[in-house]
Amino acid sequence: MVTPKFKKFKIEAYKPGKSKVKKLKKVVKLSANESALGISPMAKKLIVNKKMILDKYPDGKSNELRTAISKKYKCDLNKIICGAGSDEVIQMLCQLYLNPKDEVIVPEYSFLMYRIYAKIVGAKVLFSKETNYKVSIKEILKKVTKKTKIVFIANPNNPTATYLTKKEILKLRSSLRQNILLVVDDAYSEYMKNTDYSSGLDLFRNRDNVFILRTFSKMFGLASLRVGWGYGSKKIVNALNVIKPPFNVNGIAQLAAAESLKDQKFISRSVQHNLFYAKKIKGFLETYNIFSNKISANFLFLNFDKCKFTAKYLYEKLKLRGVILRSTEDGYGIKNKLRLTIGSKEENIKFMNTIKRILN
Repeated sequence: MVTPKFKKFKIEAYKPGKSKVKKLKKVVKLSANESALGISPMAKKLIVNKKMILDKYPDGKSNELRTAISKKYKCDLNKIICGAGSDEVIQMLCQLYLNPKDEVIVPEYSFLMYRIYAKIVGAKVLFSKETNYKVSIKEILKKVTKKTKIVFIANPNNPTATYLTKKEILKLRSSLRQNILLVVDDAYSEYMKNTDYSSGLDLFRNRDNVFILRTFSKMFGLASLRVGWGYGSKKIVNALNVIKPPFNVNGIAQLAAAESLKDQKFISRSVQHNLFYAKKIKGFLETYNIFSNKISANFLFLNFDKCKFTAKYLYEKLKLRGVILRSTEDGYGIKNKLRLTIGSKEENIKFMNTIKRILN
């Protein structure tokens, strides 16, 4: 038998944070930046009680969800497109904009799917250097050529948890050529309470050369349902709708996401929980000379350079005890660092108690 020939990609496949440990039935997963408090009670109640129509296709344009998004964020319904996670919107943007040999700029330590989707369509990915693990506008501008089509920025950035201030990101947009699309990924924006920060949506909702990404996988706890959205000019959204897969966001995801937006009590509780435990864990780890970023998103980027133990040592010791963090060597190539998701109260306490047992 002969297998028909297919394309071969020189791409390192995305490696998600580990979720299982051999021989352990119960683990504390702090590796994927998922919601510490789970799903909104209002969304959970809707899913449990509503009689779902599962034998019919969902609304292909996610009209109810887009309406809920436009009301919540006070933005234009016709400039919103929904996807099976924001990942799918990234994929569609790359398909829409990029031809072979076009160039895309991403910070060297940034969400891996930007580079993966760009490479799949044949574009050349250029990596801009970072300064102390923070996105550098100066280094991005150094990489710009006549072939540059898209610049991807996650703000706050994953996995480093650093962020560009309002002033800095406005400077980036004004310094780029007008015909370069700036994609600002707001995945963690709901957690941000830093006074010098503004979300991409707040800054650029009326700009035609900026496209904003949002997700329901983090704050809203719908990671398993795969639902995200993008916001940009009507021309871009109309073009994306032409290539968008039909019925790409399932019906349950659409209903749960729309309901989640209404639950302001849950949103506020999630933000306060994150701020409280991020501060608590950050201070706790500093007693062991493990330092991290200024508190921003729902995770900490742990630096072991001044600790007598290495990141790899602690990662393995924690894993043996059923606590999983994200290794930043996989995919990102960042040595002696770990990414720690802020978990539930019980998960955070277990993490800290386990650290005490290992390091003492």
